[in-house]
Amino acid sequence: MTEQGTPVRLTNPFAAVAGAGGEVMDVPEYQAGFDGDHELCTEPMWKLERAQEFYEPDVASWRAMMDGDWAGSLELAGRMAGPVADYYRRRHPVTRVRVVEFPITAYLQWELHVLALRATAGSPCRVVPAARVADCEPVPELVIFNPSLMYEVLYDRYGGGRGGRRITDPDVVAPCLRAVRELFAEGEDVLDFHRREIVPLPPPVITDEMRAALPAYAHRTEEFRV
Repeated sequence: MTEQGTPVRLTNPFAAVAGAGGEVMDVPEYQAGFDGDHELCTEPMWKLERAQEFYEPDVASWRAMMDGDWAGSLELAGRMAGPVADYYRRRHPVTRVRVVEFPITAYLQWELHVLALRATAGSPCRVVPAARVADCEPVPELVIFNPSLMYEVLYDRYGGGRGGRRITDPDVVAPCLRAVRELFAEGEDVLDFHRREIVPLPPPVITDEMRAALPAYAHRTEEFRV
């Protein structure tokens, strides 16, 4: 991965997230609250993704990957281009920082194809190596709307979504927003990273252990999420 800019050296702004007050929401509550805030959003929002494994049962392309159909997975991902571009014509885009570890996990290999597609559709993303945030671990999964509103996205042990926590304390949110902006400023554009590191990879290996969790994620809403 190309080293760009000056490495971020921070007193850990993410440490305050765990102890911050906030409304804990289950999945339907979180999605409704998130959608309402996004509808009212007047500026680009920021997303920080740290975990290397997630479960995305609502996305047909992800399910195809988990079934071992990598060609089908990529074909289905390609079909998302139009709906994604339309979505971002109607709403402010997400500006995303994606933390990446090597070797690339199966999930991350798949997601980086999708993130490249989203970047082409107008949702910028930059990649930073895990070493950049080593002093800030554990790094939470965050969506930040403005200096006084963010969600900590909550996941179960497999990486399946279980809701979120809505945090409105500016003393917690504003430092996290500054840190995410700094990480984005020094990151590598996802399209460059995707071409160099992801496109040449062979199809990902899906293990029995990964598949073992699938029955717990049998719901299929097919909803597009940002």
